[in-house]
Amino acid sequence: MPCKSRVITLFHSFFPQPKLFFSSLALWTLFSIFAWYAVGSDAGALFGMPPLAPDAPPPVGLGYFVTPDNIWFYIYFLICTLIFGGFWQIRAKDHPWTNWSIWGSAFIIFTTYFGVQVSLAINNWRRPFGDTLQNALQGTGNVTVQNFFDLMLIFCQIAFISVFVYVVTRFFVSHYVFRWRTAMNDYYMSMWPKVRTIEGASQRVQEDTMRFATITEGLGVSLIDAVMTLIAFLPVLFALSAQVGEMPFIGAVPHALFWAAILWSLFGTVLLATVGVKLPGLEFRNQRVEAAYRKELVYGEDDPLKAQPPTVRELFSHVRTNYFRLYFHYLYFNVARSFYLQADNLFVYFILVPTIVAGKITYGILQQILTAFGQVSSSFQYLVNSWSTIIELQSIHKRLKAFEAAIDDQPLPSIDQEFIAVGGREELAQ
Repeated sequence: MPCKSRVITLFHSFFPQPKLFFSSLALWTLFSIFAWYAVGSDAGALFGMPPLAPDAPPPVGLGYFVTPDNIWFYIYFLICTLIFGGFWQIRAKDHPWTNWSIWGSAFIIFTTYFGVQVSLAINNWRRPFGDTLQNALQGTGNVTVQNFFDLMLIFCQIAFISVFVYVVTRFFVSHYVFRWRTAMNDYYMSMWPKVRTIEGASQRVQEDTMRFATITEGLGVSLIDAVMTLIAFLPVLFALSAQVGEMPFIGAVPHALFWAAILWSLFGTVLLATVGVKLPGLEFRNQRVEAAYRKELVYGEDDPLKAQPPTVRELFSHVRTNYFRLYFHYLYFNVARSFYLQADNLFVYFILVPTIVAGKITYGILQQILTAFGQVSSSFQYLVNSWSTIIELQSIHKRLKAFEAAIDDQPLPSIDQEFIAVGGREELAQ
């Protein structure tokens, strides 16, 4: 009997009950965030760790990381993690990869969050440094050489923390992803007597699991970083938006920068998702026609009757046709992406022109605004910046999905049914 449809093994082999695991993780995360902003942040005052006063400037330097409210958040994060992780540790006690998939994921999320906190600490440093620089250039404020050296020392301290967190996170993520690849490899190899008879089995088990692991290392961490950056920098940008007066051609808009960052980023995401909608399918087809061409050439190494010129020409014509289609669709995709990214370089300055001309902000505040706006917009533009990599990951997912359909004796996905076996090779169905 064919197996019922289930989550593809790249998740099933590493995470316990992935559909339930990820849905419960999403719900628990939303609940934890809501609880934090509703009552959690203020609850720290009961334990001597109150939040900063709304009008109090954030500490500049290493002291930012050990403020009472930040310490309270670390404790809150640990409690939420222990509740969720403990539940799944008990529920999935027989799963061989729970330590890495549950606790390893929690560690990556926390270190990524802490890396975002480092970015916030640097952003807090930008205002005093920018204002000191402006005063020095204007010859006001009695700025001394020691003032600059003190601020530079503070930056070096924060930068050291940044390097340490980055190196530790990347090292751990590399091991985490390789364990994920190991889980996929072990699952497929446990079924090798059946898997080996499936077209392209060796490529799926070796190449696709390896490429999935490599892509996930960069794409997955950058997604977590984008989410954490939004959580951290949206309140900062909201507060800094109060410094902005009128918008060009529109006039006064409350918290204009905040809404402009969201709308501009959503526009870019929708734009590129629309113009790039055909690319994942074409990348998938590209792998199939390349595999058929490569397979015929490999057969020709051992069998003189294989890889005959007419057959090779026919198979290579499929390769050429698909590549030319891919080039065409990437042409207008790259046009749209390039124009959007170039416009993005000027967008925040365009919004700030009336405020800058009116002299309502200092150079230090401008630096903070540019950094916060850039962090928020780049996080919202995750799909824009990662679209090509996402397309490649989607292609790998499609191939592994078809591979597992063959393992379970299920009908192939619709895109795979466009390929039919003819004379011992694959051709595009007309």
